[in-house]
Amino acid sequence: MARPPPLEELPPDYTPPARSPAPQVLDGSLKTPLWLRAYFQGLLFSLGCGIQRHCGKVLFLGLLALGALALGLRVAVIETDLEQLWVEAGSRVSQELQYTREKLGEEAAYTSQMLIQTARRDGENILTPEALGLHLQAALTASKVQVSLYGKSWDLNKICYKSGVPLIENGMIERMIEKLFPCVILTPLDCFWEGAKLQGGSAYLPGRPDIQWTNLDPEQLLEELGSFGSLEGFRELLDKAQVGQAYVGRPCLHPDDLHCPPSAPNHHSRQAPHVAQELSGGCHGVSHKFMHWQEELLLGGVVRDPQGQLLRAEALQSTFLLMSPRQLYEHFRGDYQTHDIGWSELQAGTVLQAWQRRFVQLAQEALPENASQQIHAFSSTTLDDILHAFSEVSAARVVGGYLLMLTYACVTMLRWDCAQSQGAVGLAGVLLVALAVASGLGLCAFLGITFNAATTQVLPFLALGIGVDDIFLLAHAFTEAPPGTPLQERTGECLQRTGTSVALTSINNMVAFFMAALVPIPALRAFSLQAAIVVSCNFAAVMLVFPAILSLDLHRRHCQRLDVLCCFSSPCSAQVIQILPQELGDRTVPVGIAHLTATVQAFTHCDVSSQHVVTILPPQAHLVPPSSDPLGSELFSPGGSTRDLLGQEEGTRQKATCKSLPCARWNLAHFARYQFAPLLLQSHTKAMVLVLFGFLLGLSLYGATLVQDGLALTDVVPRGTKEHAFLSTQLRYFSLYEVALVTQGGFDYTHSQRALFDLHQRFSSLKAVLPPPATQAPRTWLHYYRNWLQGIQAAFDQDWASGLITHHSYRNGSEDGALAYKLLIQTGDAQEPLDFNQLTTRKLVDKNGLIPPELFYMGLTVWVSSDPLGLAASQANFYPPPPEWLHDKYDTTGENLRIPAAQPLEFAQFPFLLRGLQKTADFVEAIEGAREACTEAGRAGVRAYPSGSPFLFWEQYLGLRRCFLLAVCILLVCTFLVCALLLLNPWTAGFIVLVLAMMTVELFGIMGFLGIKLSAIPVVILVASVGIGVEFTVHVALGFLTVQGSRNLRAARALEHTFAPVTDGAISTLLGLLMLAGSNFDFIVRYFFVVLTVLTLLGLLHGLVLLPVLLSILGPPPEVVQMYKESPEVLRPPAPRGGGLRWGMSPTLPQSFARVTTSMTVALHPPPLPGAYIHPASEEPTWSPAATPAASGSSNINSMGPCPATE
Repeated sequence: MARPPPLEELPPDYTPPARSPAPQVLDGSLKTPLWLRAYFQGLLFSLGCGIQRHCGKVLFLGLLALGALALGLRVAVIETDLEQLWVEAGSRVSQELQYTREKLGEEAAYTSQMLIQTARRDGENILTPEALGLHLQAALTASKVQVSLYGKSWDLNKICYKSGVPLIENGMIERMIEKLFPCVILTPLDCFWEGAKLQGGSAYLPGRPDIQWTNLDPEQLLEELGSFGSLEGFRELLDKAQVGQAYVGRPCLHPDDLHCPPSAPNHHSRQAPHVAQELSGGCHGVSHKFMHWQEELLLGGVVRDPQGQLLRAEALQSTFLLMSPRQLYEHFRGDYQTHDIGWSELQAGTVLQAWQRRFVQLAQEALPENASQQIHAFSSTTLDDILHAFSEVSAARVVGGYLLMLTYACVTMLRWDCAQSQGAVGLAGVLLVALAVASGLGLCAFLGITFNAATTQVLPFLALGIGVDDIFLLAHAFTEAPPGTPLQERTGECLQRTGTSVALTSINNMVAFFMAALVPIPALRAFSLQAAIVVSCNFAAVMLVFPAILSLDLHRRHCQRLDVLCCFSSPCSAQVIQILPQELGDRTVPVGIAHLTATVQAFTHCDVSSQHVVTILPPQAHLVPPSSDPLGSELFSPGGSTRDLLGQEEGTRQKATCKSLPCARWNLAHFARYQFAPLLLQSHTKAMVLVLFGFLLGLSLYGATLVQDGLALTDVVPRGTKEHAFLSTQLRYFSLYEVALVTQGGFDYTHSQRALFDLHQRFSSLKAVLPPPATQAPRTWLHYYRNWLQGIQAAFDQDWASGLITHHSYRNGSEDGALAYKLLIQTGDAQEPLDFNQLTTRKLVDKNGLIPPELFYMGLTVWVSSDPLGLAASQANFYPPPPEWLHDKYDTTGENLRIPAAQPLEFAQFPFLLRGLQKTADFVEAIEGAREACTEAGRAGVRAYPSGSPFLFWEQYLGLRRCFLLAVCILLVCTFLVCALLLLNPWTAGFIVLVLAMMTVELFGIMGFLGIKLSAIPVVILVASVGIGVEFTVHVALGFLTVQGSRNLRAARALEHTFAPVTDGAISTLLGLLMLAGSNFDFIVRYFFVVLTVLTLLGLLHGLVLLPVLLSILGPPPEVVQMYKESPEVLRPPAPRGGGLRWGMSPTLPQSFARVTTSMTVALHPPPLPGAYIHPASEEPTWSPAATPAASGSSNINSMGPCPATE
């Protein structure tokens, strides 16, 4: 009998031989999305086939490209500067910081080293002579630190910060002052004579012992030096600074000390001082006027009586100030001590860092372990060291994490049947993902994106977990390829079936991380961009390189080689044959062959008029359904689907010819098919799932109200370390922050004095600002400047009244009177700069407390040159700096009378202290108040902004939640558009977005219950959770969409096909995150490991439990439905016995039908094609020749040829 035409193309008028009175017809609505997806999958199919044909070349070129990009890691830059990492890019804080740097340079005026002492027993009073004695011991040990570098010895006196060193014309006095001028040390010991022991300077005068602060009485010294020259100016300087007797006039902590000076108040009584009374109100340095250390800077945990008197305290603090690297470099540049070492700013920084590390070490070891007190030490270098350690890559954890993933992937993909095993594919896949991660990070380095702690500590593990998900998906799909698929099309078939899912997940992940880059924190923006680039490299590797690996493994399986050990043949080798469908007519089965596979070619016509798809199945066969069906006959009965039309139907799977152990027959797909799906899709289970997830959502909404803003430094530093102990103690007892109110250029300072005073008053009234003592004037340059002018005006008035100063002479007057004389005669006119008639007609400060505008900048020049202690105490930091001007009372020439005016100010600042800032809400309140004060000043014409660490690192919280909500909403919309575009089904895309939104809300609520605060880092994870959650939802949704039948049936089929890869992907993600749990930084564990683990578990529950239930209730209709039409062309077939499907004769189809060719697979139990998915024997229907009517045609069995060559 003549054979039918080739199966590749059947003509419209082709009529199969009559075998049955009625055909089976698959009918569905003709939808544009179906054909669009078919086109996209066709492209993927062509891509896969091309990769398989040239798998060797693709693999070589892919690995070469990835390896080349990975070389970029050699130029990676790790950023550890807190300002560069944490200040919002492009924000007003960033602009203000840039303005400050333009005017003052890169560095602060000084760096701080701190000692905090507390009692070992919590709550114990520390205001005792014994406790202060221990504090002295620790501070003295730290102050005596010396380091040897570059052949020089560096001690505290050489590198400490000294404010306001005066310029003295007398050379001997100037040299003595230079050696003796005290370091700025804020310590409670300054209330006592023992504070002098921390000052290391000394000077020598003939006939006297070495002069040190422990034995220096400035008043007595000036009297003794009176014979060496005129010291009137120096004496006035000391008087103005209220130096007095300095330290020798203060009580001794231990009056029985042999060196306690006789001038000490308790020297003769030998009674210990009342510590609380002495410390009440704070202490003073050498200068009572300019060096006042407020009580809040020295004491913590203070308790007072009802009258406000200090009773007790729980902590003491001493702060040592050092020069900045630039200041140290400038101080010793050209000095004889450094001329031979090539002195540079880098060397200065190295000296400071070495001294600070030694300072912390010795201070912490100063007290014995059995002492009743404990010392916590910290320096700016300590913080830098923490950040560097935080940013280092832990090679052990990276290697451990990737070895764990390699083991899991290999074990998961190993099979008893060597021809089905994919252990080597798992190993190669994980190594490929590792290379893709390295290449992505290398590309980031080439693009100039700096690395930070989040990049080095988190991204390698997070990217590994996300990337391996798609590896598992492709490997599962490759194993479950429809039987009968030609070997040369296996990779194309795999990409056709899974490429859409991989594209969806990867694109959504990329979009999620790009949306997370909207968070304006530089460190997290870099992390988000790096994650997006790494995901892109993973996507390219999975879609292009990994299929080449699968193709090579297919060659190994086709040749029946062992997995991993591919040099050895498999013991399960068996003959593999291929039988064409037309050769089954005589029902002849080759001897020794127990099972056959027939791939039949169906042809599909499209009725344009009725818009139906009609699939005609060629000649007869019989298909017996499985004997056990948990969900009833509809679940696995034969039927058409979109997978049929797209060539994706898996068909009935064959069992292996090799015997396997019973325990090896169970797998996740088996569990989903026979246990999980039947249980989940029962009505009462659905109701329970909806109730439980509704309860979880409600509980999470409550938890969301518990989430607080903030990220303390204690969260970043490893717990149990000395650094963490210091930071915790400081936060508890000394929550003080130095800030400044900066005034810019662009307005007239001379006419805006009242507005500047008002701005200071408004800022001082803020709740968080620490007010100065009632007995002390405000510590600002404008107040100091005005008070100084009023002081010299009073001296002039007194000298004028006594006749010491006249119109033509000031030589007999005081130094201050002479200065006032010179200022009063200034006119500011270049033509006539002096007017002596103004001496009695004007004042340096008017009755309103304002400085005359024409005198403002000339008076500023004189004040800066004549009052260095006041200038240093004000911390004005003028820019441009006023010119230097030396006053000589005895020089009456016209040149000496002319005073150069300072240039108009472009930068000045008022210093403040903020207190009581414990929670983020406190910081936000202070920031808002400061900003409001600056806004009010702006209305008065003053341009100002606040500066300091609270504004640098906490201002982000003003708009963080708004930024978070905006990013999540934009991302959900983008996810909907991407899913709708690739799935071409907005209904399904809406379900995916709904589940993702629920996951984000629930993750946010769980953060509240776990006590995880909201900062920019959790915001990035919350935004990225939308993209990561797609990994768990889109596979199930796509599986549901492309299966025909009832909603329950489609949900069950989707679970059967996706349960295993989704679960494997979740486990791989958890394994990738597991290494984060071993981090030394609690911050990494809490904010990354815990949050991402919760996200993975939520994704698994929502993707495999909630989403199938929702789809089974409200899911979209199938794209293709099975129908039986009664018409002259198509007759309704009788119900097959036992649920079987019979092939029968098809009438001639109308010519108006369009033609689509597809294939279907019918299981007739031949040996499996290498790599096909195998069901256990107990699940297979048996094929009976008697059940199939005779068919014409001869039997022709062709054996599989030799192993195909691969390129």
